[in-house]
Amino acid sequence: MSQEVLIVPKRDVFGKAAIRDLKKNGLIPAVVYGLTEPPVAIAISPKAVARVLASDTGMNSVMFLQREGTDIKRHVIIKDLQRDPITSRLRHVDFMRVDMTLKVRVKVPVRLVGTAIGVKGMGGVLDFAHREIEIECLPSLIPAHIDVDVTNLAVGDAIRFEQIVLGPNVVITGDAHQVVCSVHGKAAEEELVAPVAAAEPEVAKKGKKDDKK
Repeated sequence: MSQEVLIVPKRDVFGKAAIRDLKKNGLIPAVVYGLTEPPVAIAISPKAVARVLASDTGMNSVMFLQREGTDIKRHVIIKDLQRDPITSRLRHVDFMRVDMTLKVRVKVPVRLVGTAIGVKGMGGVLDFAHREIEIECLPSLIPAHIDVDVTNLAVGDAIRFEQIVLGPNVVITGDAHQVVCSVHGKAAEEELVAPVAAAEPEVAKKGKKDDKK
């Protein structure tokens, strides 16, 4: 869990002019919400946010937000980001308040470990279907990532949510039968394409016969 404390000023002025003023001071708009409390508009340094995103836990880092000029601190996680579509620079951040004694639902990235035998020795293709998995746990137990060992996957094999082992008190939400990754054979794909390709000349021949009629 990140112990970083981010000092943030409250925003009382809104609109395009206010955002321009924030940018001049090296800040961007943000909002804090959650835990049945009203949302609060704040400003924050995009460099501080980028530093959190670059950490091991990234978006799921639990940190303190402290209101500028006060001793008020709240645990939060980053819930959403808005970036400029051209420059990819941060434009806005949504923070969600968290109670360290209450469970939260977050999406955690999946990391595949090893090389599947179906790919290495059988010429298969690995299909990585779910790159994130939603879990439920206490904020202090959120893993940085979920490791999935694919070494023993042969052609035709798959790993589903129900097969993933997580730490105690960490639960995967959603359908347990959803596939995280699987290995498909190239031969099977070629067999599906071949009949279509073979049928095309026959269609062309039929078309020519019809033209002569």
